[in-house]
Amino acid sequence: MISAIKPAGANTRGLLAYLYGPGRHDEHLDPHLVTGFTMLAMPDPGRDENATLTELGHYLDEPVRLRNSEFGKPVTDHVWHCPVRAAPEDRHLSDTEWGEIAQRIVHAAGIAPEGDDLACRWIAVRHADDHIHILATTVREDGRRPKLHDSGIRVGNECREIEKDYGLRRLTKGDRTASRRPTQAEMHKAERLGWEQTSREWLQDQIRAAIPHTTSADELLAYLEADDILVKPRRGPSGDLLGYAVGRPGDLNKNGEQIYHPGGKIAPDLSLPKLKARLETSAPEEHPTARRNRPTTPWHQATEALDTLRPETTNTSADEDARTQANISALGELIEATAQAAPDDHRAQLRSASAAFARAQRSQIRAEHRAAHALRTAARDIAHTATGPDGSALAALTAALLWAAILAARWHEAKGHAHQADAARQAVQHLQSAADTALAPTLTALEARRPGEGTRRTLANDVRAAVPEHADRILTDPGWPGLATVLADAEASGHKPHQLLKEAAAQRELTTARQPARVLITRIQHTSRNPPPNRRAEAARRRSVSASAFGAPSPNDQPRTTAAPTFQPSRHRR
Repeated sequence: MISAIKPAGANTRGLLAYLYGPGRHDEHLDPHLVTGFTMLAMPDPGRDENATLTELGHYLDEPVRLRNSEFGKPVTDHVWHCPVRAAPEDRHLSDTEWGEIAQRIVHAAGIAPEGDDLACRWIAVRHADDHIHILATTVREDGRRPKLHDSGIRVGNECREIEKDYGLRRLTKGDRTASRRPTQAEMHKAERLGWEQTSREWLQDQIRAAIPHTTSADELLAYLEADDILVKPRRGPSGDLLGYAVGRPGDLNKNGEQIYHPGGKIAPDLSLPKLKARLETSAPEEHPTARRNRPTTPWHQATEALDTLRPETTNTSADEDARTQANISALGELIEATAQAAPDDHRAQLRSASAAFARAQRSQIRAEHRAAHALRTAARDIAHTATGPDGSALAALTAALLWAAILAARWHEAKGHAHQADAARQAVQHLQSAADTALAPTLTALEARRPGEGTRRTLANDVRAAVPEHADRILTDPGWPGLATVLADAEASGHKPHQLLKEAAAQRELTTARQPARVLITRIQHTSRNPPPNRRAEAARRRSVSASAFGAPSPNDQPRTTAAPTFQPSRHRR
């Protein structure tokens, strides 16, 4: 059951005309009252041919007129309007049941608390099977105004209880992190102008697409302006940016004036303070060794950055949760940047994944954005690269993005973030399709040059020794011939297949993998592109660095270890 409290209005008679009228598309059938603050002598134009809308409007507005005549300053925002709609699959509710539901809604909102004889006047009008409209005038009988702060939250919570009590479809509680739903007026306007999205939806997509390209709020606004989006910054006397609003070209009001939307009204995480926190957080100093060992292309850098994540979902501290939330926020930027730079035939699923993941990027947990520097840098590097990825690099990155989104869904679910977990799971479905598409050409090429039977038997023994609990699934996976080719190529380059298999399985658990051989292909291709490690040289380097830092080794120079992926910054570089 969905409730949607509308912005306060001033025209009771006008709203009644809509509720009792035919509707914009003749969808209003049999409009009538189901209940109200009192049903005694209340005029109902839907049932009484002698009753008029003007009479009903005067009846509801009487406390407003009395207050205005007494205090002199007129109340102009006294019309409270809340449609309440059942789900399409819900059973038919009677007028009596809708009346009971309306009474619970106005009690929860503070319009008419139960037992309060001096509460506001209100009615509930039904003109369709699946919903009612509650109209109230927000001046009490004693002339005071009701306390309606956070009434939307209270009404939403009451709707969840109504769903349980009436056996209706159960929705998840709101957490104040959702974007505003488009209004009917916005949807009708978009339809009239031939737009696929309302202006706020379109502007949200444009801002999210620009974020990976910028490093400050001013730079973001300049980027949007260069992309022909109308920007209205608000600056203080010193010139500092204090706020901003954006407009869609051609989106005009009835007076022909451009309509602008503040960032925070487009989505909660697009307000200026939230954007500045994400874009302008100073980065931690990078160790020289880390810079020297950085992968050669942005695509490989991004995969390496995702490799530093591990799935910790329980018994986490507030600091760890703040770092996790930051990495999830940056993951959304990385998905968006990948979608923009990927080849055309891969772009649709990645864009769908980015759009779905937007809700997963924000929760009530405040992010520590410094922790996400590696992912955010990877997103910016991809956004600014002039060349696309080769097949294996794209396959490795989309597989890593898929695994990271799975981890995000698990973390949100463990934290009770129902909306965010659902959004992440939707993104996973799109990323799975993107990963399958990206790997298909590589898999075909690998299978075409599969090693001989004897080599495959030897490599199968390596699989049984390295990952015995998953060996049967890997060796019967249709992707096994391609994995055998990857392992043979790696061995020819000096790598040990047994070690590569163990490292790959530790980075991405295989129990939930649909096709474990394909997962290992992308992981091992990415790992084996580097030269095999020189153990003596690595040990000498660690001794040298440790001796030069007051006898204390740097966290970036600890021995290389194998760990599962995490949304917490890893202490070990892979």
